[in-house]
Order: sequence, then structure tokens, then C-alpha cells
Amino acid sequence: MSRSNRSAALRIEQQAQVFAALGDPTRMSLVTKLIDGKPQSISTLTAGSKITRQAVTKHLSVLENVGLVSKIKDGRESLYELDPKPLLSLQEYLQIISSQWDNALNDLKRFVED
Repeated sequence: MSRSNRSAALRIEQQAQVFAALGDPTRMSLVTKLIDGKPQSISTLTAGSKITRQAVTKHLSVLENVGLVSKIKDGRESLYELDPKPLLSLQEYLQIISSQWDNALNDLKRFVED
């Protein structure tokens, strides 16, 4: 396998892991809470939720493992912030797929109309 093929395969694997991490409603909610770019504590992230701090910590760990979240130590407290780079990679991927679908639908339309 060539270097560029390995790189593409790795990128696809990473994107798949980000999609999988975002497939959980709790993790999507956490990403939404972190979208403003301000680091937040576990207490802040669990406020108004029925989810335990331990469960939120586990979900944040999954998001951290795929690069969506990073942890910052502030004394004894851990703050979490969103890293948008994996989301931007997904956006690029979805734009490519969208373009391919647009082309396929245009080809189908031309075929049906001819």
C-alpha cells in the first residue's frame, strides 16, 4: 500500500471514529455545550442533567480519545474544551459526499429526461 493510500485509510478510520463518538446523544449534547469555545468543568457540563458526573467523565473520555475534546487542569479541577479540527475534517468529507450525490442525481435527471 502506498504512503498516500495509507494516509487516506488512516484519515477515513479517524473520521469513522469521530462519527461513532458523535453517534451517542449524550456526547452530542456535550459537544453542543462546548461549542462556544469556553473550557467548562464537569459540574457545569452536568448541571440540569440527570446524568452522573462519572457518566459524563466517561463520555468526555470517548470524545477526548477521538480528538474532539481536550482536558485542561486548573488546580484540582479539570476543564474540558472542544477542538473543532475533527469536525472540520468531517465537514470536508460530507461536502465531498454531497457533491458526489449532486452529480449522481444530475446524471439520473439527464438520463430520465432524455
